[in-house]
Amino acid sequence: MSLPTGTFTAPPWAPARGAVPVAGAAPTCLPSADQAVTHTLLNCLLREVSGPERQTAVVDGDLLLRLPRRGVLLRVALRRASLLGAHRFTGPVTEQRDGTWAEVGWPRLAEYTHAELSLRTGVSNEEFLQQIASSHEGVSAALAAVRPAPTISPAATAHPAPKWLADYLASEQSLLFGHRFHPTPKARGGDLADWSAYAPETASVFPLRHLAVRDHLIAEESARPGAAAPLDRLGTAPDGYRLLPVHPWQYDLLRGHQGLRAALDRGDVIDLGPGGHPFAATASVRTLYGGDTFLKFSLNVRITNCVRKNASYELSGAVALTHTLEGALDDLTARFPGHAVLREPAYRSLALPGPDGRPDLSLLEGFGVIVREGLAGRLLPGTTPLLAAAVADEYPTGPGHVSRLLAGAGPQPTLDWWRTYLRLLLPPVLAAYFDHGLVLEPHLQNVLICVDADGMPAQVLFRDLEGTKLVPERHAQTLAALPPEVAGPMTYDAQRGWDRVVYCLLVNHVAELLAALADLHPHTEPALWSHVRSVMREFADAHGCPPRLGALLAGVPLPAKANLLTRWERRADRDAGYVRLTSPFPLAEHVRNLGGRTDTPWSTAE
Repeated sequence: MSLPTGTFTAPPWAPARGAVPVAGAAPTCLPSADQAVTHTLLNCLLREVSGPERQTAVVDGDLLLRLPRRGVLLRVALRRASLLGAHRFTGPVTEQRDGTWAEVGWPRLAEYTHAELSLRTGVSNEEFLQQIASSHEGVSAALAAVRPAPTISPAATAHPAPKWLADYLASEQSLLFGHRFHPTPKARGGDLADWSAYAPETASVFPLRHLAVRDHLIAEESARPGAAAPLDRLGTAPDGYRLLPVHPWQYDLLRGHQGLRAALDRGDVIDLGPGGHPFAATASVRTLYGGDTFLKFSLNVRITNCVRKNASYELSGAVALTHTLEGALDDLTARFPGHAVLREPAYRSLALPGPDGRPDLSLLEGFGVIVREGLAGRLLPGTTPLLAAAVADEYPTGPGHVSRLLAGAGPQPTLDWWRTYLRLLLPPVLAAYFDHGLVLEPHLQNVLICVDADGMPAQVLFRDLEGTKLVPERHAQTLAALPPEVAGPMTYDAQRGWDRVVYCLLVNHVAELLAALADLHPHTEPALWSHVRSVMREFADAHGCPPRLGALLAGVPLPAKANLLTRWERRADRDAGYVRLTSPFPLAEHVRNLGGRTDTPWSTAE
């Protein structure tokens, strides 16, 4: 069969009758690295290239996807189709060659993707294939790694580690495959040996490198008195010096810097070596948890899309946001007590003068460390925090996966769990935007789901102020008081901020956790989406239904960040574009009007 350009007329998600299996949609085993990389590339092509150009169809349980400029027709079996087009694949990807179907390995699919994007954009990217190979290497290493249970204890106290700590760290370190709509989710800069020593996927736990820096060469800002004290508690510095903890991988990357070498020779900086209690790598790689406090380090390594360095404006911006948002965040916590935001009240770095007399930026940013609040002060008693990305993973790679939390529960308990969670997650994010002009970034890696002893959601914790932005017209006075180089990156205009909120909240987070639940009970996907719309409608009714929210409820397309095109064009994450996805709400509303019936696969509904 040969399908010429232009014959694909169904919207990206539209299935043929009977395309959705009614049982057994949950995966039964982990994929190989080859299959994981191939499926991830196909996800990206479906969402950003072939889907928007209407070059896809679902036929007899298979997804057909065409790369129109390269002239390639691809096919993969569906484990489960999705209302949002975020289908679950199973088995190999094949291509049509001379009237037959032949398997396509990940290197060949990567080359097809490279050729299609070159023809589509007129832009070349000589790094792209190597970055996909690096991601494949990362997935392979993660699958092969032996992951002992991480062991850390709170640094400044003698009390034992809390009961939830092991499960929490296991959830942070269980993401073997990464973001399934990013072309290089496990790409790592540097050698594999360096990466594996510090990666969450290998359950890395290690001591920090400690530097002693003369008092006058320390750069530091705090939002409140004592905010930097967690850094001082990590060790002892000689009189006249302050302690500066450093990620050991970053120290290896910067140890040859001429200015640093000279400062070490003069005694302005003293290398105290590795020391203190160990820290555990979290999902972001460069953010480490020591049992009391999170420390977000710079790491001059490209991870997925960006070199993970704390820019000078991000160091100051984290502290400024913590100070500026104190009132707004306290208001949100009072109104929505089932959530909290982890603040970032201090940073410290090395302000070593460069040739021009100003602090050497490569060292100021390279050794900048941000203090983030730990969990104990925000966590509800009796709950266990779990990384949302681990709860929502397509594959049950950790103890916090939703399939294990629900432990064989039927459809109705699953829907009850879901509605409980949505009422914790959605209202504070929407209120932050509409009531405070605050753009939170609640994607799966920025949220912790805190569950009670029965596995029911009891609280959500939001983290990482780097992605938190202000809508300028709501914060003009605050922004005017900040240096322009700090204020500028702290803002999104109202529309771009709304796109970011909707993408992170609904497409990245809600849709992926919903997909994991739908894997357990495939018939329930419309009801799951209906619950999302219902909880959002509750908020809208209580807040005068702001126009942007009203449009969302009416079924306007949803923005999805274009990770493939952003990586291809080597744009900063802040400048990422969006593609628009067909909203699942209209069909969910149709099911609701039928009385909420969920006993028939959605694809056969008339």
